[in-house]
Amino acid sequence: MIPSLPGLLQAFSLFAVVLLLARPLGGYMRKVFDGERVFLSPVIRPIERGVYKVMRVDETVEQRWPAYAVSVLVFSFVCILALYLQQRWQTYLPLAQTGASGVGNVPQDLAYNTSVSFDTNTNWQNYLGETTMTYLTQMAGLAVRNFTSAACGIAVAIALTRGLVRKSSPTIGNFWVDLTRTTLYILVPISFVAAIFLVSQGVIQTFASSTSIHTLQGAVQTIPLGPVASQEAIKELGNNGGGFFNANSAHPFENPTTISNWVEMLLILLIPFALTNTFGRMAGNARQGWALAAVMIVVLSAGSLVAMSSEERANPSIPAAIAQNIDQSRGNMEGKEARFGADTSGLFATVTTGTSTGAVDSMHDSFLPAGGLVPLFNIELGEITPGGAGAGLYGILVFAIIAVFIAGLMVGRTPEFLGKKVEAYEMKMAMLVVLFLAASILGFSALATATAAGKAGPLNGGPHGFSEILYAFSSQTGNNGSAFAGLTGNTLFYNLTGAFAMMLGRYAMIVPVLAIAGSMAGKRRVAASLGTFPTTGPIWVGLLIGVIIIVGALTFFPALALGPIADQLLNNAGRLF
Repeated sequence: MIPSLPGLLQAFSLFAVVLLLARPLGGYMRKVFDGERVFLSPVIRPIERGVYKVMRVDETVEQRWPAYAVSVLVFSFVCILALYLQQRWQTYLPLAQTGASGVGNVPQDLAYNTSVSFDTNTNWQNYLGETTMTYLTQMAGLAVRNFTSAACGIAVAIALTRGLVRKSSPTIGNFWVDLTRTTLYILVPISFVAAIFLVSQGVIQTFASSTSIHTLQGAVQTIPLGPVASQEAIKELGNNGGGFFNANSAHPFENPTTISNWVEMLLILLIPFALTNTFGRMAGNARQGWALAAVMIVVLSAGSLVAMSSEERANPSIPAAIAQNIDQSRGNMEGKEARFGADTSGLFATVTTGTSTGAVDSMHDSFLPAGGLVPLFNIELGEITPGGAGAGLYGILVFAIIAVFIAGLMVGRTPEFLGKKVEAYEMKMAMLVVLFLAASILGFSALATATAAGKAGPLNGGPHGFSEILYAFSSQTGNNGSAFAGLTGNTLFYNLTGAFAMMLGRYAMIVPVLAIAGSMAGKRRVAASLGTFPTTGPIWVGLLIGVIIIVGALTFFPALALGPIADQLLNNAGRLF
């Protein structure tokens, strides 16, 4: 089944604009990371110098990969501790809501899970944002982590790029400089403009605690408010995904119109695709970047078509006696906003899980099984099509290293990438990335299905209940943050295991990636020969797509067969477990 024409046009316009913007933004980011002057330099450069002075950082001194990795880890763990303490003491700090919408201090296990979540760029939320966090925690805690966690991922991607393109270099850059420049020159300016646009569409931005309205039935309803637009912009741009409200981007105060919905998807995809252009420019061959972008867009488009067409179907498991009283002409509208529709909801779900964003404008738990399979499989591929801010680029480059190794075996030569030999050390580090992803997702899912505490979480039984567990640990390990909403995650078991999964998914990936960067940076380039496998043409794009899909399919197919695939077979037969 092919999606409707309006849905296809929306997807095509979105992907076309993203690819058009990737080139100028990619070139701009290349200049930023190379320390060149850009049009914002007169305003931002003095601020940048001030930041270095406060941090006592010499921007001219670069780091070897172990020092770069230690800087990433130290910065991250300090941020985790700071956000944890802020949540535990938030009622004693300014800007705490009072009255009907008042909040308390966050419990220990939930505060730990949340602080890890936002620092790993996951933004998994086991809480109701509007009734759990104060305005200060939302703005000075969660929103700030949205900037720093995204900047950290981008910095690691740039460090790996330097490692691949430099010749005989002992260093891969300076983490503190990369972090500062990413935040000041890229994330803050774009978020500022995006926030103003979102306000123009009706996204709220206020310090008022709440407002009371009289419903048509005569009751009084208290509606929480808050400074939403400023957090919504960076939430999407930085591929964070944590909503100010529990309904996330399905809430009309976060995402009120079809225009704001389209722009939010644009913000989600903007930096991951632009970074491929940055990579090509830094490599001295733009076609290298466009080849990666082609891989990303092919897989993303395929997933979008499946999810959109699946959700435009009527739900066959609804009994005939009930179905005749339900209008399913718009498709499977359970868990979806009428202002967006089934096709747009399927597109948003694919975009938000093809990246590591995790924002939702519909509830993935209400998707038909085939539609729910798409976001789940997107995450389990490692969220590299196009992936998160920075994480997508360094993730797909790891798969590129694996792909050239396979190509080398085919032609009987030592594999090469960007003129450098890929040897045993790089392959060991690349496989660690793949193995950590699988071990965390499957290991924690198995633990949850084998323990009483884990089995108490799913709302549903059978394959769908297993899908809820599998999705939770896939999302957290993949640093996505979206959920099958049927899982009760705010328990001691899920808060602690989820936090461990998020840390494995972030830091157990970053360290091997930086090790690859350091190893490749120290190598000399070798001249291309007739046996060198090209990494820019259609054959390379096809090989890379094949490696990504096959690795994902072979690793996770048994688990998917027990979850969404079995669920879809039951659904086709009109049965529920």
